[in-house]
Amino acid sequence: MAQLSARRIALAASRMWRTERRFADSIISGRLAKTKLPPSDRGFALELFYGVLRNLTLLDFWIGCLRATRVDIDLRDVLRLGLYQLFVLKTAPHAAVHETVELVPKRQRTIINGMLRAAVRRQSELLGRANAQSLFVRTSHPQFVVARWQQHFGAKHTEELCQWNNLPAPVYGRINRLRIDREEFHRLYPGSRPVRQNSEFLEFDELPTSALRRGHCYIQDPSTIIACQMLDPKPEEKVLDACAAPGGKTGYVAQLMQDRGTIVACDRDPERLQILTENMARLGVKIVRIVRHDWTRDYVPSEIASMAPFDRILVDAPCTNTGVMRRRVDLKWRLQPEDFRRMQRQQTQIIRGLIPLLKPKGLLVYSTCSLEPEENQQVEQRLLGRSSILRPRGEEYSLPFRDGFDGGFAAKLVRSA
Repeated sequence: MAQLSARRIALAASRMWRTERRFADSIISGRLAKTKLPPSDRGFALELFYGVLRNLTLLDFWIGCLRATRVDIDLRDVLRLGLYQLFVLKTAPHAAVHETVELVPKRQRTIINGMLRAAVRRQSELLGRANAQSLFVRTSHPQFVVARWQQHFGAKHTEELCQWNNLPAPVYGRINRLRIDREEFHRLYPGSRPVRQNSEFLEFDELPTSALRRGHCYIQDPSTIIACQMLDPKPEEKVLDACAAPGGKTGYVAQLMQDRGTIVACDRDPERLQILTENMARLGVKIVRIVRHDWTRDYVPSEIASMAPFDRILVDAPCTNTGVMRRRVDLKWRLQPEDFRRMQRQQTQIIRGLIPLLKPKGLLVYSTCSLEPEENQQVEQRLLGRSSILRPRGEEYSLPFRDGFDGGFAAKLVRSA
């Protein structure tokens, strides 16, 4: 009966996501908050909801193979759930079929039962037909996204990237050495595992709630600190973190500065600023001044202007987030081809507004969690035009198929004297 509840939660969340177009994480967390499911069944509900979202195109392909005529959209939601259990989770057919059929009113059970039993009989055929489809069908990605990645990365890396995006994301945490050293952390939390490629990070099997509550670590992917390391802030300097919330990079910059100096941390969203404030308090960061500001506006608030010029500026700009698609499961279904150029214009506008706040010979690091050249190299190129006072000092990428972490980009720029 508990699994039936988990299935109903997943189905209700799927329908809410389809009809209300809210973010998937917000929807499923809201649904689960209203239940008292044990942890194993909460996990099952999450697996079903996110698994269906990851595999929408493939599941709809199988539905099309099973029924040539139109399928009612509400029944399609149920069929996706059943086929995901049968073909991806490999749930025992009798359980997957019976429990899925129970999700619909009695008058609709015949059609769901018939299609799912046909899927069981034709499983080998349906799996074979799916394997013969184009990559965007097999891995359930928008066709235009797959095409552009094939152009940028080649066929092999694109397939690896699409498969990567469909895997559950590991839980990584950065040790907050403002509160605790590495040896003490390992003693208190022996279940954590060091990340071989980066000694600042640990991997957890589940969310380390005690360590988070005490400010001993911060949940973030190892790729996120590349920009901070390029920024290389020093104690007693003045640093502007232009797009700071929720604060993962801000906290690490403060750690690199030994919590000495000043960081002005900005964001335009008051709710995100509240999260930033809470995170800084939990991490024990004392040098941050938090200011609400939208860098697409023409003015600079006095709280920021009075602190200029800054020694270093970090611009972790808004972007399409294609490098973190594995963590934002419904992101790929929100993307539109025009988003990349739209974001490029906004990113360029933000940086141009920040340049006057940087001191001569000061350092600006521009970063995104995007894989797209429009938002990365092309933004840098636009900033380095003939009349620019910025000079390039290197760039770095994190590529999931190469590095094993989330995707991202960072460029180091110096203001000329």
